Amino acid sequence: MVVGSFSRSTEVAVIGGGPGGYLAAIRLAQLKKDVLLVEEGPSLGGICLNEGCIPSKALIHAADFLAEARQAEKMGLVLETRGVDMARLVAWKDGIVKRLTQGVRFLAEKNGAEVLRGRARFTSPRSLAVETEAGVQEVTFDRAVIATGSSPFSMPGFETDGDSIIGSREALSLPAVPSRLVVIGGGYIGLELGSVFRKLGAEVALVEFFPELLLQHDPEVREVLTRRLQDLGVELYLGHKALRLERGSPARVTVAGRDGGEKTLEAEKVLVSVGRVPNVQGLGLEEAGVKVGPKGFIEVNARMETSAPHILAVGDVVGGALLAHKAYREAKVAAEVIAGEPSAFDNVVVPAVIYTDPEIAWAGLSEQEAVQKGHRVITGTFPFKASGRAMTLNATEGFVKTVADAKSRRILGVHIVGQDASEMISEAALAIEMGAFLDDLSQTIHPHPTLSEGLLESVEAALGAAVHVLNR
Repeated sequence: MVVGSFSRSTEVAVIGGGPGGYLAAIRLAQLKKDVLLVEEGPSLGGICLNEGCIPSKALIHAADFLAEARQAEKMGLVLETRGVDMARLVAWKDGIVKRLTQGVRFLAEKNGAEVLRGRARFTSPRSLAVETEAGVQEVTFDRAVIATGSSPFSMPGFETDGDSIIGSREALSLPAVPSRLVVIGGGYIGLELGSVFRKLGAEVALVEFFPELLLQHDPEVREVLTRRLQDLGVELYLGHKALRLERGSPARVTVAGRDGGEKTLEAEKVLVSVGRVPNVQGLGLEEAGVKVGPKGFIEVNARMETSAPHILAVGDVVGGALLAHKAYREAKVAAEVIAGEPSAFDNVVVPAVIYTDPEIAWAGLSEQEAVQKGHRVITGTFPFKASGRAMTLNATEGFVKTVADAKSRRILGVHIVGQDASEMISEAALAIEMGAFLDDLSQTIHPHPTLSEGLLESVEAALGAAVHVLNR
């Protein structure tokens, strides 16, 4: 209930409590700044912690565990799997999220950042109106950080209703495994959640507009992922456009291929995941003098400063890779700039991961991108089917590929497809960030037997000195 308005001032106002916002607030407090963190939702952590990264990885782990248990007889283990108790699975996932969100709030407050729940909008270049349960609070500030994140793109005619037509948020808390799921969109969210529900027992059909999955990746990456999805029994409708939706029980999705032929897919649930848009509506950016680009993202420089230099922006709302770890780095830069320290987002690479089966991780350039940038490249590939450790893990699908400049032998990119690719890519990111050469990694001893040896082996293959695979 609105009971009036009141005002206060702060050195720095941070708008948004997601990865970029809460980290900026914590770091600013550590740098002895008076910080007010404004978050609209009931908990900190943003989409990543509450409705994305963390809860999805919990379900992915559970689905992978079940799939491995069903294959245990190959290793001589006889296990009984009685199905999925979705309510208990969701409760376990929610417990993880609750512990983490409580931990984030604890860290913010203990570091000295004040948290205010409410919806903020700029009313001038140095003031905010924050709508809270107690009324509208006016906040004046010296500096501000915008970290409002992004939201799912609403596909016309396929708007989610939380019932039969769902987004990723609803998919992570379904009361039961749907008998049949149609996924519209072959991006990382659609691929991850489609794989999860297939492993949990749903029939899954995936509709992707482009003729192949993950077109930005090397053909070898696409080949492994496509083959694995087919092995899992996922129906792939590549090069198909979702035309019409008939809501009901079941829902019916009409799709059309590039030849114009139409097909109707029935589903208990339809998951729509076709991209994200920045959360800038209702922020009052024009009142603050903050400009946005053609696609709606806030424009910033390397210091994360907007067109109004005393207002900075970080995370999804500034575009680029919409990844929590990019937001973390940008938030540190923003906090240090505000504190007067020399800092800039000058990173060479932003590693990325798709948590499919197998995982896909990359840092730096693909072979095609390197060629397009004028490099004469050499590459080395090590397949996990030649890895002793991968064999013992029953995880021989995938490979490590290293891309380097042929003349200087400087490493330009690394691509990993396989189990625990997400845990291995950081070494590659460090190597590229530090300007490492093939010889630097080839002379670095890797423990045996490990999956991480695959990076060493791929580098040696690029040098023509491979031992455990034939040199090309």
